Amino acid sequence: MNPIGRLKSEWAYARGIGSVLRRISPLARNATLTIRDEVEEWAAEWRDAPALISDRERLSYRELFEHANRWARWAIIHGVEKGDRVALLMPNRPEYMAAWIGISMVGGVTALINTHLGGEILAHSLAVASPRHVVVDASLLPLFETATPFLRHPSAVWVYGDHPMAYMRVDEALAELSPVRLSGRDRRALAQTDDCLWIYTSGTTGMPKAARLNHYRVLAIMNGFSAATRATSQDRIYVAQPMYHSAGGVLAPGIVLTVGGSCVVREKFSATEFWSDVVRHDCTMIQYIGELCRWLLATPPTEAERRHRVRIADGNGLRPDIWEAFRRRFRIPQILEWFAATEGNVVLLNFDGRPGAVGRIPWYLAARMPTRIVRFDLERGEPLRDPSGRCILAAADEVGEAIGEIVVDADKPAQRFDGYADTRATEKKILRDVFRPGDAWFRTGDLMRRDRDGYFYFVDRIGDTFRWKGENVATSEVSEAISPYPGIEVANVYGVTVPGHDGRAGMVALTVNEDFDLVDFAAHVVDTLPPHARPLFLRLRDDVAMTGTFKLKKSDLVTEGCDPSHTRDPLFLLDVPGRRWMLLDDALWQRLTRGEIRL
Repeated sequence: MNPIGRLKSEWAYARGIGSVLRRISPLARNATLTIRDEVEEWAAEWRDAPALISDRERLSYRELFEHANRWARWAIIHGVEKGDRVALLMPNRPEYMAAWIGISMVGGVTALINTHLGGEILAHSLAVASPRHVVVDASLLPLFETATPFLRHPSAVWVYGDHPMAYMRVDEALAELSPVRLSGRDRRALAQTDDCLWIYTSGTTGMPKAARLNHYRVLAIMNGFSAATRATSQDRIYVAQPMYHSAGGVLAPGIVLTVGGSCVVREKFSATEFWSDVVRHDCTMIQYIGELCRWLLATPPTEAERRHRVRIADGNGLRPDIWEAFRRRFRIPQILEWFAATEGNVVLLNFDGRPGAVGRIPWYLAARMPTRIVRFDLERGEPLRDPSGRCILAAADEVGEAIGEIVVDADKPAQRFDGYADTRATEKKILRDVFRPGDAWFRTGDLMRRDRDGYFYFVDRIGDTFRWKGENVATSEVSEAISPYPGIEVANVYGVTVPGHDGRAGMVALTVNEDFDLVDFAAHVVDTLPPHARPLFLRLRDDVAMTGTFKLKKSDLVTEGCDPSHTRDPLFLLDVPGRRWMLLDDALWQRLTRGEIRL
């Protein structure tokens, strides 16, 4: 980096990090400050200003507070004690935030359920939470009903909205309750360390993990990213990501709600209507994932895409190959790419817009932001250690696993790792005795590299986990869903790169016998797995490649990918609407690489 570039970068990071630290540092000094206090302050300061907007409904700051108070009283009346869970299955809408905020105001914990999962997977998600109550939007009742045969936990089921079934109406119950501020015994004692939300990760085949977010983490996410984007009361952010994820449901709304701005919520993402929505609602900010940017680039040019007032796009996963094309075509003045995990303690921010980088940690912040990259053994699937048993720092531009130090200190709550509802899953994410006896570090599960200027670049997910359509997919869980199918002897699941697409698409190499039915297997995949976890490519093999420790080999399969010129094995592409496998020959491969087939 030349001297002028260095000065610009240092200024951008000093300014950006300084703003973030000034905003979140006071949070840690008030151990009883929770989302309840925050929302009450919002209502007092910005009263009738629009807070949450959608085509379905609109809530001012005062109305958001009033709706939340009703939800809080509903929770109290129906026996929700501090720490009890309430499962929420609701599409994107302003009332979504009112629900979980209200439940948290009395110490309840809202489990945000993925609205794209059904059957056993949905039932398992509910079982993980063991909720006292389940709240289902009327539009999602058919989806919920697919899970009821598998439910074992006795939860009270409430429906929001008109419906023909025998369930209780939560919206009618709420209408009877007072919207005024909680007081007296209703205003239960809360602390920042109390759980506020459970947000699910890696929910691919019925084995989702519920990450625990306490009140501090929720407030820090909201205020920290608000400061990073330099949001003001004049900003409006457009969100089309699911609100059951932290990015769409906590981070993006929090960016503007903490400063008196407005959040425009789209129920379902539409590439063709994206920019017309942004213009119609006069949005100044947009939230993205990398796949969203690629989908927008694939749409025909429109007048609206150049008539907007967007000043900043923030998000994660914008790949280097489309970064500049996205910025130029849609005239985005600033792109704030970041890296963070719902449950993790590693946060990186790319304040100066270096294309492809997920962030930078200047040397003078290395001690305060203890994120490191350690050398990684791809064959063993774990960090390398030296003869003394300690992990080894990766050299500049060397690929390794990114880790963040876990610190249990009231003055450093951002370095905590509260883990998952499943303690075994929590332990798997902790790396111990890393650089000194007794230290503990959070494993991101991501391979990264850090260049000589301190910029971090995402490389890939580690081992048996890959990312597709904005979701992490665990290959072991996909294999568990596929392997019981008749005729399958061995199923080896992995992710492969596909030209023109972000992330890695699912692929499975099968060894089968005479009982295997290729036609029916397509329907099994479509019906059993959610869209992001379905193997889109199939490879039939005569033998099974294993390591010396009897583990399935994946490296060669990943290298050969889904290109039919790289193997003589029969390859197939899943036609989801047709529920069939299409032979992947050279002609079909060329159509795929030219972008004529969208996955």
